[in-house]
Amino acid sequence: MKLLINKYTKFIPYLYFIAAVAYWFSSVNKIEGVTAYPILLFGIPFVWQLIKPSKQLNFSLGIIFVCLSSYMILAYLMNSLNIISFSETIQDFLILSGVFVFGNFLMSLWMIRNSMKKAF
Repeated sequence: MKLLINKYTKFIPYLYFIAAVAYWFSSVNKIEGVTAYPILLFGIPFVWQLIKPSKQLNFSLGIIFVCLSSYMILAYLMNSLNIISFSETIQDFLILSGVFVFGNFLMSLWMIRNSMKKAF
């Protein structure tokens, strides 16, 4: 059982980001309609990693999302500490997305860790 869990834990970050893209698509699709379909393009690299893993793509995705997540964490902390005042719409978004911000950061670090391992 433990061997089976260890075998599939490396896929958790990709499934997380695919789920995030699917949620983003479905929420935008309710409002925008057909114009939301380009959002699905963001999920292609993660699906590709599930089908045919590549260490270079994995490392690149990890670094890109660590950088993006770091900026989101900085914005979240600046709002929490009232360093910069945002509009109410952005404040509501930041409050609701706190778990998502830290989840993105952890999953990005996990992807980098996966690319550093010898056997992928």
